[in-house]
Amino acid sequence: MKAYIDIGKRILDEGVWVSNARTGQKTLSIIGASFEYDLSDGTVPVVTTKKLFWKSAIAEILGYIRGYQSAAQFRDLGCNTWNANANENQAWIDNPHRKGTDDMGLCYGVIGRAFPGIGGDEPLDQYQKIVTDLLQGIDDRREIMTFNHPNLIHRACLPACMHTHHFNLLGEDLYLESYQRSSDYVLGQPFNHFQAAFLLLITAQITGKKAKKMRHHLSNVHLYENQVEIFKNEQVNRKPLPLPKLNINPAIKTLEDLETWVTMEDFELINYEHHPAIKYPFSV
Repeated sequence: MKAYIDIGKRILDEGVWVSNARTGQKTLSIIGASFEYDLSDGTVPVVTTKKLFWKSAIAEILGYIRGYQSAAQFRDLGCNTWNANANENQAWIDNPHRKGTDDMGLCYGVIGRAFPGIGGDEPLDQYQKIVTDLLQGIDDRREIMTFNHPNLIHRACLPACMHTHHFNLLGEDLYLESYQRSSDYVLGQPFNHFQAAFLLLITAQITGKKAKKMRHHLSNVHLYENQVEIFKNEQVNRKPLPLPKLNINPAIKTLEDLETWVTMEDFELINYEHHPAIKYPFSV
């Protein structure tokens, strides 16, 4: 995607160096960037200037939809992105709320599928509410799933980066606005942008709507200091290639299907051309 390279160049040109206490790495940062993509033609926004491990990206969203709390559950789906944050983040290892190896705490899907109630109220299954409304053609302008609970950040191995998804229905067309507080631009962003598109597509499929347009809004957008030269010398000068299409098994018809039998074999990225993979360091 050209937009991905354009924002990357903006980070290099306009970025300000900021210290990061959590990782010990400085970041070259800008504030505010957005992606917009219309899914009507069947193509999906996938970074082509390096290889994207797209099945892992889908597996992560599927794990969120299932409310998974253990890195082991994500590994079983084919997603290894939570291993380090669950098991190598010293602050989390020392956290008294951590339940042991692979525990991620109260983050992402745990909050999305069971947002804690107050004063004895039952937890709210945010995604189920959205699906139920959309199946009935209802949009109350509150079709929102957030993974963020400000009072429980201390009980999560990592506060949600892509933290809120707002669905909107116009006729039969379904839209999605996704919001991200922090974007590791070379490792996280390619995953996250594709994930927002996938979340819109799969939600449209199980509710009988048409996936229309997604927007992905980023707040703090950054390159870690050990990624800058690699990005500048390798990825930023590569020419984006044509975008692929995503085939989703038409037998997936309900939220229960997503919660039970769906695997990565139910998805196929068609005509995905990409430049060679680039190995970027990951900061825990």
